Amino acid sequence: MKKSSIAVIGLFFLLYILPLGVRPVIIPDEARYAEIPREMIVSGDWVVPHLNGLRYFEKPALGYWVNAASIMLFGENAFAIRLPSVIATGISALMVFFLMRRFAGGDWAGIFAVGIFLACLEVYGVSTFSVLDSLFSMFVTSGMVSFFFAHTEGKSARRTGFLFLFGAFCGLAFLTKGFIAFALPVVTIVPFLIWEGRCREFFRITWLPVSIAILVALPWAVMIHLREPDFWHFFFWNEHIRRFMSDHPQHAESFWYFVPVFIGGALPWTALIPSAILGVKESRPGGPLIRFAVYWLVFPFLFFSASHGKLGTYILPCFPPFAVLMTIGLRKYIEEKGKRSFTLGTSFLAVVTGILATALVVVQVTGFMGFNLYGPSERWKCFAAVAGLMAWSGLLVCSLRSLNFKKQIVLYSAAPLLFMFSVHFIMPDLVKERKAPGEFLLSHANRIRPDSIIVTSNLVRTVCWFYRRDDVYLLVNPGELDYGLGYDDAKGRLLSVEGLKRLIEGYRGQKKVILITRADNRYVQYRSLLPKPAFEDIDGRFVFARF
Repeated sequence: MKKSSIAVIGLFFLLYILPLGVRPVIIPDEARYAEIPREMIVSGDWVVPHLNGLRYFEKPALGYWVNAASIMLFGENAFAIRLPSVIATGISALMVFFLMRRFAGGDWAGIFAVGIFLACLEVYGVSTFSVLDSLFSMFVTSGMVSFFFAHTEGKSARRTGFLFLFGAFCGLAFLTKGFIAFALPVVTIVPFLIWEGRCREFFRITWLPVSIAILVALPWAVMIHLREPDFWHFFFWNEHIRRFMSDHPQHAESFWYFVPVFIGGALPWTALIPSAILGVKESRPGGPLIRFAVYWLVFPFLFFSASHGKLGTYILPCFPPFAVLMTIGLRKYIEEKGKRSFTLGTSFLAVVTGILATALVVVQVTGFMGFNLYGPSERWKCFAAVAGLMAWSGLLVCSLRSLNFKKQIVLYSAAPLLFMFSVHFIMPDLVKERKAPGEFLLSHANRIRPDSIIVTSNLVRTVCWFYRRDDVYLLVNPGELDYGLGYDDAKGRLLSVEGLKRLIEGYRGQKKVILITRADNRYVQYRSLLPKPAFEDIDGRFVFARF
């Protein structure tokens, strides 16, 4: 047990924490969740979120506070802005461990579930990326685990303590992403209690967690209301009602959108879902933990699917119960039902990963249909990607040949680890050209003086972060800053092309005007209407022009 724990902690550090600073900051999300905390630190305003000095009311403040704390500890860099997401995932894994150790077979079951959870591709991908979903999922997971401990606790004092924790975690989740923090527990717990024949209990126990959640959220909720009376109107209607029910929501997708997302995100365990289902059927399907995990997985998944606006990261809270069910099902199936389904699933995945490795080599060597994922100077990245996929396939074959259940699972869990680790290092340059303009911006930092006027059409978060500015003008498209531009103190920050032309001519000989944008057809149109720049650099997908 001790060796297993040390191994899991070591792998978590190696896979999740050590390579965090390798990849460049990716737009738009990472730049956003870096810049808003940076502006909080600089301004000293920890109540009202701002982006580019403009009011930004899409999320509450807790996620920004956590990122700001990391920046203050580790500096303004990629590692600092990603670390809170990774730590949150580690805590979620710990909650899964506590749940499984207590209710599903002891320490080994807990470690098994942690391994399944941390090896899911979506968990890994989202956790090593600077977004708020991992932090939100941590609070939801901690709240659900606390509720289940309270539900099964016989002693009144301990039950009250777990309900207190449940409410506190719900309040913290609310401060991270809003009212969805209350919706997920309700859509899980109410059906679960009905199935348990204890639906009346819901009304008896809710007063304490609801009271605690309100007390946790109330101080900031009151402060933001006093400072910005319109915050709750915008946040509730635009970020909840409109996103969930509008016919034209942000990120509109079909009802079935999350099905392929979950299938891909659950890899490498997707191939073993049939085995786990067969095992769950034999594992006391009436057991409270199985019932709770089923509802915890299914109903939030359906809830997110019903929303008109969707992003792949939304279903991250569904992966802890998935790990619980997979652990219970696989143990039962492999130990008692034989190996046919396990063998089929593992064989299929071994073949698929082997084919992917072969296809990557063929495409890279032959330039199939004129496409090369990696350029001539990136051959080592292609080699690393192929090595990771081949290691994945080879360890799956070793898992098939093992006769010991624990060794099979260890080998299966370890199979994708080399590929997962290599992901940080094998990002193709063509992706950097599209999604990581930081290096390009920093190469021109010496051309910008403190009094230079910066204008951008669609890179405002990144420009603010890398140039440490919060006074950037926006060209034509306000994007997500449209609401903040509606305030009187933001008048004039949004420019038309004609307005930019007048700005350049008005400051000629006095201040430098810098235009930073994407190198697309819109820039070609802008360029024909503007004065000739004194300096212009078009590098791949981005443009730096100084007038």
